[in-house]
Amino acid sequence: MISSWRRRRAARRAQKVVLMAGSSDEEEAAASDQVELLTMPNHFQCPISLDLMKDPVTLSTGITYDRGSIEKWIESGNMTCPVTNQPLSIRSLDVSPICIPNHAIRRMIQDWCVENCSFGIERIPTPRIPVSPMDASEILNNIASTSSRGDRQGCIQSLAKFKSLVRESERNKRCFVTHGAGTVLSSAFKEFYNSSSSSSSSSSLLQENNVIVFEEILSVLPSMFPLDEDARSQLGSPIAMHCIVSLMRSAGLCTRRNSVLALKEIVSSSDSGGNQVEALAVIDGALEAIFELIKEPICPTATKASLVITYHITTLHPTPTNERIINRLVEMGLVNLLVETLIDADKSISEKVLGVLNGICNTELGIHTAYDNSLVIAVLVKKLLRVSDLATDFSVSILWKLLTTRISRNENEVGDDALVEALQVGAFQKLLLILQVGCGESTKEKATELMKLLNLHRDRLECIDSQDFKDLKRPF
Repeated sequence: MISSWRRRRAARRAQKVVLMAGSSDEEEAAASDQVELLTMPNHFQCPISLDLMKDPVTLSTGITYDRGSIEKWIESGNMTCPVTNQPLSIRSLDVSPICIPNHAIRRMIQDWCVENCSFGIERIPTPRIPVSPMDASEILNNIASTSSRGDRQGCIQSLAKFKSLVRESERNKRCFVTHGAGTVLSSAFKEFYNSSSSSSSSSSLLQENNVIVFEEILSVLPSMFPLDEDARSQLGSPIAMHCIVSLMRSAGLCTRRNSVLALKEIVSSSDSGGNQVEALAVIDGALEAIFELIKEPICPTATKASLVITYHITTLHPTPTNERIINRLVEMGLVNLLVETLIDADKSISEKVLGVLNGICNTELGIHTAYDNSLVIAVLVKKLLRVSDLATDFSVSILWKLLTTRISRNENEVGDDALVEALQVGAFQKLLLILQVGCGESTKEKATELMKLLNLHRDRLECIDSQDFKDLKRPF
């Protein structure tokens, strides 16, 4: 096979000789076409991809493939050799076929790359051997056994080995996930906190010696997301969440980020997420820690996770206790903070912020606070049809709650002033366009009701061009 690598040095030298001899244009063109081609040996090619093998492995049929290509073939559900069509031998403890690294072919390929480096061929690096299912089970068993014994140093060493293997390749990560790494890590976290709380004083939440173990577990736990139900139930227990909140309040930036990601996984992925959200909200310092991550962002991932948790808190089933929880967030200044964040936020953060605002406006204090913010209506109207359909639905819902609620202060209604302000910033045109392009049934009903209210106040200002919207001058 003729590869795509070519060397043009000989052609350039030939061209220079022709020019020095004063040859004709035809001879010059013929010299420039002289290109030396490089032939790649056939046994260096992967039979599947037909490319140079970077990590050659041999199957039980004796055929050598590139590891990445044959693993994709096997993951697609094929259990036969692509060349011979013979069934592949599998391990006794695993269902995946045996792939033996072919070091001889790999060294030959590396030597060939070095010999032909003048063609622009780079030497392939020596690949790392992926973790085997037996090794993965052994490491996870060590983590489980050391955590049950309370052996901090042994657990830290096993976690360090686990972390290095997971970060090497996506294949190693899948191998650990398949063998229940999320459940093992969640159980280890809970075990160490149980031993910590039993030996700590009543005024201390964490035993200082175990903080390093908690941080190591949380540093690798996000790579195992999404967790299975067993892992979420252990990590979502009240004592485990109490520990995570404590770390989120007092630990370093990386640990705070990992802690809020763990809490997000607990409240957003579990079937019993409502109960766990309520349990999280009543933990001392939990709301303050989440609010602090929104107020002083450490990274976009942590900010989004904090907003997701806050969204689940503000959308709890309406009860007096849950309303008090939302009011605590409002009293911290969450409404004003969200409005400021919404001004120049990207799509993902805008959707989450609007979802939180929509939940906050379910309470009377939330609506009062939103009215007091002079930017809220203008920002909400600006976000209509500019972010996403979900953001538009949230914005219409918030506007509907604000503009249809008559708030009396000293027996003076301020709802009409809010309607006029919405007209001034173009809410009528935006709502009309939403109805024209289509939306959900609930959003359609709210937009229609808002337009009826706004139409009653259009005589107080001319906000619509009569030439383009003259038919809309008639009242509904």
